[in-house]
Amino acid sequence: MAATAAEGAVRPWVKHYPEGISWDTAIDTTPVHEQVLRTCGRTPDADALDFLGKKTKFGDLAKQIEALAGALQRELGVKKGTRVALLMPNTPFYVFAYYAVLKIGGIVVNCNPLYTVKELGHIVGNSGAELMITLDLKLTFDKAEALVKAGHVKKLIVCHFPSALPGLKKTLFTMVKGKDLAKPGQSDIADRVVTFESLVAKKLAAAPVAIDAATDVAVQQYTGGTTGLPKGAMLSHANIAANLSQIDAWGCGLFYPPSRVVAVLPFFHIFSMTVCMNVPLSVGAQVVMLPRFELKAFLDLVSRTGANVLPAVPTLVQALSKAGDRAKANLVSVEVTISGGAPLADEVRHNWSKVSTALLAEGYGLTEASPVVCCAALRVPSKPMSIGQPLPATDIRFVNIETGEVVPLGERGELQVKGPQVMLGYYENPDATRDAFMDGWLRTGDVGYVDDEGYVFLVDRIKDLIICSGFNVYPRNIEEAMMHHPAIDEVNVIGVPDEYRGEAPVAFVKLRDGQQVTEAELKKFLAETLNKIEMPKEIIFKDQLPKTLIGKLSKKELREEYAARGKTHEPA
Repeated sequence: MAATAAEGAVRPWVKHYPEGISWDTAIDTTPVHEQVLRTCGRTPDADALDFLGKKTKFGDLAKQIEALAGALQRELGVKKGTRVALLMPNTPFYVFAYYAVLKIGGIVVNCNPLYTVKELGHIVGNSGAELMITLDLKLTFDKAEALVKAGHVKKLIVCHFPSALPGLKKTLFTMVKGKDLAKPGQSDIADRVVTFESLVAKKLAAAPVAIDAATDVAVQQYTGGTTGLPKGAMLSHANIAANLSQIDAWGCGLFYPPSRVVAVLPFFHIFSMTVCMNVPLSVGAQVVMLPRFELKAFLDLVSRTGANVLPAVPTLVQALSKAGDRAKANLVSVEVTISGGAPLADEVRHNWSKVSTALLAEGYGLTEASPVVCCAALRVPSKPMSIGQPLPATDIRFVNIETGEVVPLGERGELQVKGPQVMLGYYENPDATRDAFMDGWLRTGDVGYVDDEGYVFLVDRIKDLIICSGFNVYPRNIEEAMMHHPAIDEVNVIGVPDEYRGEAPVAFVKLRDGQQVTEAELKKFLAETLNKIEMPKEIIFKDQLPKTLIGKLSKKELREEYAARGKTHEPA
């Protein structure tokens, strides 16, 4: 279908798109599982997956998807609309399960394996998931077992992790790390456990299921846990497929064979699910996986596979930059690094240029938009510090935070989005759904502006905005200024109650190894770039700063930590 977004919208980006890209390009909303299976049929002998050296061809990928889909449907009663939870790190099993569930009209509910049982209980319980697919690693099985015992899940499908490994690694893992494996057959819920291997061995064919791409939910992705209980964003088959089509158009062939895409970001996160898995597999490119980031394993993977596309988060980019010459030689094959999930500091961009010649492009999205909304060009440089331009078929506007009026180009406001990738709403939460939209536009909660060439710049989150003596103070401005100090490795700024100013900024800092600097010295350094209102009231040094599972610095834990200190500020 052709792009048809908001009527009367101002689109300065259209005339300034990178060469070869059109805003009103046709958007393909064919469900992603159909696209992947079609590719499997077209190139059955090409490598689809590489997991620690064990490869899965597209033809074999299709066989696993088809066999699991048939068993889920005919043996376990999965019907259109049945919610199936996936609890596992990146492995081939995740890929098989994801597409198998979608093929028979089921709904994928992604779960973070490092969440607590309580957190998982809310997600699984709220979603209404009847089945959970997991691994026999104790890390995942013990939590899945607890969820069954608590009544959140009726049945478990357990995949044998060593089976995903190549021959020697499989043997060594069983011998050396056998203690990390659970024994599902000896569990006191063994009667509610079935193995992945036994299901696919039946080679059952699934009956066709009619799917309405525009209205049927494919993925129920939970988000918003930093401001309360996570909400289930309902992403239709068309939402997900549209975003793939938009990214495909934006990439100008980047994701096509012989490209190899690194998947170290977890598939259960929307960024990785879309960019690391769905996009490349739908067009026949290879996905090279790691279950978690570890520097040596990561560098070995890139060197061994010659991977050329690296979706990343800023902390991953920074970690590779800090490795210096150790990383440089291994990263020569990487042509494009796409950073998302959190703002990319200018200092991180600079550090990256020391270890890689790859184009570093910052993208922006949110779960409710499947997720990508804007992205810097992937073939040519974009404006520094911009998150790029809106993707094809995507409209954006900026709205005054207080009045709700649309602001002119160049003025700051809340970023709002319209496009075929925007969610249907939140599951069984009409109040939250209503609050998420304004006049049909998705509210992002991010503050920024768009220039006269359609380049978008973000300055902060509305919820992170600090109102200091009546003035707006943006933590990101302070963080950017502090990152230019050579002793600072990471920084995260929050607003805290202040008796005199209402709120005041407080900075939490992690120093580079072997570096020392005092609070007074840092404030003297910052005085050259920050005004008195922006100057942190306090700078707190920590050995580590809390992060989310994809490596995004988290303010939630810092707010809780500061509140627990019971500190109050005296008038300045």
